[in-house]
Amino acid sequence: MTQQNKVGTHATSVYTGLGITNIQYHGTKVVRFDAETITLDSGGWRTATTKTRMNQAARQFDLGFKVYQKDFEWFVDLPDGRLFEFIDGLTFSR
Repeated sequence: MTQQNKVGTHATSVYTGLGITNIQYHGTKVVRFDAETITLDSGGWRTATTKTRMNQAARQFDLGFKVYQKDFEWFVDLPDGRLFEFIDGLTFSR
């Protein structure tokens, strides 16, 4: 695996290998994607920074999703209009 540019500046790394890119914040792979799927995982740390790292990765790699919070609940909004309640390990098509 090779380390690439960082998403964010603190405790965040981007690793790519075998066609899979992982964005890791502290010890959690908060975003994992390949040519077909995207997986999101907060590692149980539903913090503003975790959400920010996910959204930064979406912008930097043109993944098209947005994670947001409303009334203490997290949601994932996709460009095709699909909306999911966030759960750790949520996987969806690219």
